[in-house]
Amino acid sequence: MNTPTDELPDSEKYLHWDKLKYRNRPKNWSSEEWWTVLKFHRNSRYQHLEFKDSKGNPFVFYLTQHIFQLIHQLDKKCGGTLSANVKPDGIEINSKRYYISSLIEESITSSQLEGASVTREIASNMLRQNSTPKNKDEQMILNNFLTMKKIHALKDQDLSQDLILQIHSLMTKGTLEKPDAAGRYRLKSEDIQVVDQTTNEIMHSPPNADLLPERMEKLCEFANHPEMQGYLHPIIRAVILHFWLAYEHPFYDGNGRTARALFYWCMLKHGYWMMEYISLSSELLKAPIQYYRAFLYTETDENDLNYFIIHQLEALDKAVSSLHSYIERKQHQQQELATTLLGMRKWNHRQKALLSHAVRNNHAVYSIASHQTSHGITNQTARTDLLSLSEAELLVKEKDGKAFLFYPAEGLAKLLRE
Repeated sequence: MNTPTDELPDSEKYLHWDKLKYRNRPKNWSSEEWWTVLKFHRNSRYQHLEFKDSKGNPFVFYLTQHIFQLIHQLDKKCGGTLSANVKPDGIEINSKRYYISSLIEESITSSQLEGASVTREIASNMLRQNSTPKNKDEQMILNNFLTMKKIHALKDQDLSQDLILQIHSLMTKGTLEKPDAAGRYRLKSEDIQVVDQTTNEIMHSPPNADLLPERMEKLCEFANHPEMQGYLHPIIRAVILHFWLAYEHPFYDGNGRTARALFYWCMLKHGYWMMEYISLSSELLKAPIQYYRAFLYTETDENDLNYFIIHQLEALDKAVSSLHSYIERKQHQQQELATTLLGMRKWNHRQKALLSHAVRNNHAVYSIASHQTSHGITNQTARTDLLSLSEAELLVKEKDGKAFLFYPAEGLAKLLRE
């Protein structure tokens, strides 16, 4: 059956009334008639979930052609191996560096989505050098970084309420107005509302706090039993979990960060190992209003999850594409330096990576701690790497308290060529 949206691009076919009413409608149709036909078409295809709103109405969705296309693209892009795209050193060498960089990016942008006001440079240096956070915003980013590292270790566990509380505790330690609220559900006395910061309009009223244990147990059952609701593609199940926890809003604060961490947990549990190298929040931060609007559209259109599902799949597709583009850029940069560094057999792959970075970032600052974190090596190995480069006068060493800082030598690219 054709619908009045068949002439639209795939990415625009699933319109909310908020947008459709301003579109050029089909000839001889009113906007209201167009919307009525679209809703009839959707209602006939909806799959109802056990996940229900505060009034007992189920959340629904159905897989459109656009959703099928996005899932197929993601499966293809996530099904390959990074080693096929990283020729100079190979995935065995580069994976730690990509992993750490991705963790740092996700930690920063996920925290910025929740209001953390720290520049990427300051936050990145703090994480790489294992510095102590100077304020709540930096603590939020450090918590996110440590939690995302922990998610990898938790991916083989079944989801439980205790595990969700553990993730929340890790994510919010030392950052809440109520310190005791970390790792526990919100209390009935804590009237939590999601409010538009510009208009003060209430956007979402979470379910009653007394119902949280029962409702969160259903969320865990959905996460742990693939047969629940029939077969659901793992990415769809992960996206629904993301929305589900955000809807329940079970915590006094930190719900968004915990929901995104739960999405990562679910993706890794289902074998999408490449998620360790992808920052979804980086894409969400580019258009945060669209992210929050996807939640709102679902709630204001009879619990239709397709708005959120499509938004998340498109953001994830862009994030995966960004990873592939990043790898291609790094490969090209490494190939440009490969000729220069080829004859320098005395330097190991970590030192070559640092020299490559230093050539492109002549104001970079390195420390033994940052080098250790970036490559997942011991302190002594990091110290040996940097001191030998300093002795070769490729890095400049300066005393900083009890530690050393290292800077690219002036004219480093020319020194390497010579």
